Amino acid sequence: MARPLAARLVDAALDRSLVLGYTTIGLAVRRALPGWPADPLPRSLEGRHVLVTGASSGLGVATVEGLADLGATVHLLVRDEEKGRRVLDGVRAGRPGAGLRLWRCDVGDLDDVRRFAADLAAEVPDLHAVVHNAGVMPPERTESPQGHELSMAVHLLGPVVMTEALLGPLAGGRVVLVSSGGMYGQPLRADDPAYATGDYSPTTAYARSKRWQVEMAPLLGARWAPDGVTVATMHPGWADTPGVRDSLPRFRALMRPVLRDDAQGADTSIWLAACQPPPPTGRFWHDRVERPTSLLPTTRASEEDRSRAWAWLAGSAGLD
Repeated sequence: MARPLAARLVDAALDRSLVLGYTTIGLAVRRALPGWPADPLPRSLEGRHVLVTGASSGLGVATVEGLADLGATVHLLVRDEEKGRRVLDGVRAGRPGAGLRLWRCDVGDLDDVRRFAADLAAEVPDLHAVVHNAGVMPPERTESPQGHELSMAVHLLGPVVMTEALLGPLAGGRVVLVSSGGMYGQPLRADDPAYATGDYSPTTAYARSKRWQVEMAPLLGARWAPDGVTVATMHPGWADTPGVRDSLPRFRALMRPVLRDDAQGADTSIWLAACQPPPPTGRFWHDRVERPTSLLPTTRASEEDRSRAWAWLAGSAGLD
């Protein structure tokens, strides 16, 4: 259903206001506007396999639950198996008969990512979608086992390496990268992907890596198009996630009455994994609508920036 002009204007005003658009207020208003994209059909993922990373808390758990409700066999990828087992048992208790499988991998460790992807591909020959939800916000600059700044390793390098290794079973499928509205405040720092200069800030590192996701998505979409794989980035709005509770306590205390719950934050990820027809590749989404990737001229990347960033990503991820 095409959205009427008035609905598009209201939506855009909510989006630019941040506080209204990113909270429960924005989601409630958008759902009431004409042209709200339809929910996926019941059981529309019956017989499909979907992988969710970072599946042991917050948005990851809600994404698993939503995909399972649509009939998918959901593969939960976690770093902490004990915690993951508790989540799996909890989801299964509320959804008897749901197809669930637990896997362990450290998404920031590229060797572990390749090991996991080989194991999954050997067992799952047909993968409908991957939702790259795993996230970190270390309080101090931390490096992955391969020497990459950890936010970049978990949010960009790990997902790219994993997707590359799964292109066989994922042929014709979808990739969803869970980004953040915080990336709007950061430019593409192609000159400093390791965050090696300046004073380290956890929130800045997080937002920078999310900017990289969004800027690289069109290039990744072009790379994976011959395999029929589409790529979407999205941001969940302001959700009351464990990361927000642990890393942004003041923000949470101020905004808690209007923060989204996990299911509301995960809504667009689930929709992108299941909607028909598939979304166009390389785009950025929020509340089921494509969004601009930059709001300020100072954060708009040049083609030179993107080329330089792509060269670093290709080298670091071992792309051909």
